Amino acid sequence: MARYTGPDCRLCRREGMKLFLKGTKCFSEKCPFDRRPFAPGQHGRAQRKLTEYGLRLREKQRAKRIYGVLERQFRRYFEKASKGRGVTGERLLQLLETRLDNVVYRLGWALSRDQARQIVSHGKIAVNGRRVNIPSFNVKPGDVIELLDKDLLPVQEAVSVLGGRSVPAWLELDRENFKGRVLRLPARNEIDTPVQEQLIVEFYSR
Repeated sequence: MARYTGPDCRLCRREGMKLFLKGTKCFSEKCPFDRRPFAPGQHGRAQRKLTEYGLRLREKQRAKRIYGVLERQFRRYFEKASKGRGVTGERLLQLLETRLDNVVYRLGWALSRDQARQIVSHGKIAVNGRRVNIPSFNVKPGDVIELLDKDLLPVQEAVSVLGGRSVPAWLELDRENFKGRVLRLPARNEIDTPVQEQLIVEFYSR
């Protein structure tokens, strides 16, 4: 399975904002973005005005990096969204939000989506009583997500750090039994991902 293996903090610097890819490190004084809030490379400090194309490209890249998907997979999500009902941009974000690794992250069982992806890949999550080890698995309204290993160290750490962080309104969480339920698809105003999805639609529609 192809995946990005480079430094995560470099991605934050490239996008000019924190993408929260490294869990607790993003909130600490060790965060590289706080120390060097400019693009990587020898010309990173230079102020460049983005073209219309560059603006749309950066928005697409930001969404890809936040959700941890590569170009081919992201384009498949867009094509699926464009063929479905409703607004293409909103449907795209719904597909990304209902990925199993993202749902595990939203339930507060992981400090980052990358950590959530690893938990799913190691077979620690069940959907409707069936073990699922595919991070890109899309959940549906009514699906029940359960953590199979309640004593898993990364999960316990995440629960301890995040405390009583509220879950999105489209999810329901049973904190005591480590179970979650998908109540419905998320509305656009319930998705706090800092992207302008219309620019992504325009990028692929050019």
